[in-house]
Amino acid sequence: MKAVLQRVLSSRVEVAGQIVGQIDHGWLVLLGIGIGDTQDIAQYVADRCVHLRGFSDDQGKMNLSVQDVRGSMLIVSQFTLYADCNRGRRPSFDSAASPAIANELYEIFCECVRGTGVPVAKGIFQADMQVILTNDGPVTLIIEKNA
Repeated sequence: MKAVLQRVLSSRVEVAGQIVGQIDHGWLVLLGIGIGDTQDIAQYVADRCVHLRGFSDDQGKMNLSVQDVRGSMLIVSQFTLYADCNRGRRPSFDSAASPAIANELYEIFCECVRGTGVPVAKGIFQADMQVILTNDGPVTLIIEKNA
């Protein structure tokens, strides 16, 4: 499982011109789910995202978590994080989990985050989404846990 976290001042997801998920400050999480990923991995990565100290304290040091700053998380499923671009000119997605498994683990991930008290907004699984964000920093971090 791969999670790309972007610290944002605000972010939203639109589908067909309609806002389907929106947050103010917090993490925009682009979540990729790979073959072999499990519920335990989803719980582990969710916990890492919630507790990662990527927000600045009064001294400007990244010492605060999204919980500490009372932020939110906008979680967007993105299978293209598992693209293999090393051969040919077209990416291969052979390492991405099947849609049924990916959707189940995406929902589990979202519920794990919600269970910590962090507000969660979501995209729509497998939809053509437009993600709009205002980066803060910019700060972009990657959390990865392999099966």
